[in-house]
Amino acid sequence: MKNKTSVLPREEEAQSSRCPDNSAFKQQRLPAWKPQLTIASVLSSFFLTGAFCLIVGVCLVLSANSVREIQVDYSDKCSDCSKLRENSSNWNKECHCSINFTLKEDILGDVFMYYGLQNFYQNHRRYVKSRSDAQLLGRNVNIQGSYCAPFSAYRNGTPMAPCGAIANSMFNDTIDLFYNYNSSVIQVPLLKTGNSWWTDKNVKFRNPESYNLSSAFAGTARPPYWQKPVYLLDKEDERNNGYVNDDFIIWMRVSAFATFRNLYRRVRRVRRFAEGLPAGNYTFHISYNFPVTKFKGRKHVILSTVVWSGGSNPFLGIAYLVSGTAAILTGFVITAIHLKLRKKKTYFQKQ
Repeated sequence: MKNKTSVLPREEEAQSSRCPDNSAFKQQRLPAWKPQLTIASVLSSFFLTGAFCLIVGVCLVLSANSVREIQVDYSDKCSDCSKLRENSSNWNKECHCSINFTLKEDILGDVFMYYGLQNFYQNHRRYVKSRSDAQLLGRNVNIQGSYCAPFSAYRNGTPMAPCGAIANSMFNDTIDLFYNYNSSVIQVPLLKTGNSWWTDKNVKFRNPESYNLSSAFAGTARPPYWQKPVYLLDKEDERNNGYVNDDFIIWMRVSAFATFRNLYRRVRRVRRFAEGLPAGNYTFHISYNFPVTKFKGRKHVILSTVVWSGGSNPFLGIAYLVSGTAAILTGFVITAIHLKLRKKKTYFQKQ
């Protein structure tokens, strides 16, 4: 009996042990590659990486600098319209202004028109969440329980389509471009479709199913700051209406910074503008609807070309240059330390 009582605690101790199984995986005996780093391999990796980053950075910076771009600030030039829009009761009154500018050289290739906003914070947490993705997919959902409030429904219970603060604050200035050729004025043809991403147009945004859009949005009302309902955003192209309107889709893609630009139009390369925009005098005709004075904002119109690396943004090239420079400097520091330690080792060996 004594032998049994002395054995039982050991068995219980073995069963309650938390030691891992005696396997190759749990005991970390699996074969592994253990590189033996030498001074030659370390220095070569630093210098090669630095040289690669410097070459890529120079190419990106040169590519970004080759972009042709002209930017026109019309915040002060349309001051009369800006004062009119300060009073919300004038929302139904039209106001137009014109801005003249000159292109000294031809802008060849595809030309893109952007609108730019400054000091407009789209990255506020409640602003970013103020939307209903289910509604934008064309589903019949109850938006009262969504994050759209207070832009979800009117006091009489009529739901807003689309709902949310993002949709309600949509940029709605109308910008047209005219080319002053000799004594005649030629309107530059602009493309308003094909500017959004394919995934947005075909996956993230869909109109409700119905035989026409007006009946699909029956029982809903436009957001408070809109001048027309969502199914009449584009009177020229019925396919560019509703939630699949390109301007609406691009606006719903919020920016991470307070100063940003969104694609507005593309120059249609036909007739006189087949090669791009020729040098000469131009005029922007703007229907001013989007007020910016209350939040001390600015508005711009940008005409720009693109290259293989994108638009006029040197940040990526500068980042590569900084990384390459840091890698090469680190390589030189390691080389200096290695030479210094080797001299000391040689000295002590002689002693």
